[in-house]
Amino acid sequence: MESLWRSWAETFNCDAAKKLNFHGLTTQVFKFCLINGEALALPLWLKDRPFSTTIQLVEPDRLSNPNNASDSKNLRGGIEIDKYGAPIAYHIQKDHPGDYWTGLKSWERISAFTPFGRRRVLHVHDISRIGQNRGKPVLSAIMPMFKMLDHYERSELQAAIVSAMIAAFIETPMDNEGLNELFGGSSDEYLNAKKDWQVKLEGGSIIPIFPGDKVAPFTPSRPNSAYGAFVENLLRHIGTGLNIPYELLLKDFSKTNYLSARSALLEAWRYFNGRRQWLSDYWATPVYELWLEEAVNKGLVDAPDFYENRYAYTRCKWIGPGRGWVDPVKEAQACQIRMEIGLSTLENECASQGLDWEEVLEQRAREKERMKKLFDER
Repeated sequence: MESLWRSWAETFNCDAAKKLNFHGLTTQVFKFCLINGEALALPLWLKDRPFSTTIQLVEPDRLSNPNNASDSKNLRGGIEIDKYGAPIAYHIQKDHPGDYWTGLKSWERISAFTPFGRRRVLHVHDISRIGQNRGKPVLSAIMPMFKMLDHYERSELQAAIVSAMIAAFIETPMDNEGLNELFGGSSDEYLNAKKDWQVKLEGGSIIPIFPGDKVAPFTPSRPNSAYGAFVENLLRHIGTGLNIPYELLLKDFSKTNYLSARSALLEAWRYFNGRRQWLSDYWATPVYELWLEEAVNKGLVDAPDFYENRYAYTRCKWIGPGRGWVDPVKEAQACQIRMEIGLSTLENECASQGLDWEEVLEQRAREKERMKKLFDER
């Protein structure tokens, strides 16, 4: 079953557009959920593929009420719901609302399920409140912070550029009466001449100045001495809103020690694992169920009473990228101790590093067999 799954998931045949494999589709779905708060996918049936089950990603902006009508009791945000709030159908605009060639707008109604229970729409989103039908972007809670940071940095950069343009001031200690007395009662010619005179500051140059003038150095106060502390404080608030430690948000561990870095990473991984489980439950496993249903019906997988025991047959674990090690020696010893005292298994330890424990054992067996063969030949 795993080899058949990989023949579909690791090729472009799983994507209706033939641009992404299942890993790429999953990445796009997760990015859409972060940016838009939701992702939308349509499981299609294309008979010209090795497996007819294919996935087409759809821009969530296309999910809307027909003719942009207002929400009603049974139609909310382009989703038809029953009296219990379960989705019945999805209304998807045939063109993106922002396309310039869109003339007469039209919508297509797609049922949530086929008559025999197969999904026709995958709508992945977080539900924060009872009765919520559309997703909310993760960044929405901290957008004011981003806006303030953007305004502050723009203003600080503009002030720094203006300060950098000024090299020095030409000061005149004499007042108008002194100038008039110096130039015989009228200083108009002197002032007109100064208007046309430009000082060019160059390395090693000698600058002539008018009588009574002196050059005063200019010491700019930009960037502000509190600039770094203020920006760091804003970024810490942003990291808290995203459930990401400050060190990981900026990838800056220069101000932390081993214990603090490990604590920050552990706290971040609690959140990451929760997001992984959510993505597995609402995206990866439903797609696997769609594919497995076709494989069973084609006779490629023997699964008696599949529809009666669908949940048992589609129960699976998804392995994501490994978390890595801060101190490989200490953490490898900790893995060994956890397995020896029965707190963990080889499967869990391998999965935490993005590995399949069966593949690890099979590869080790092949390596040992190869080593033995080479030593025997010698």
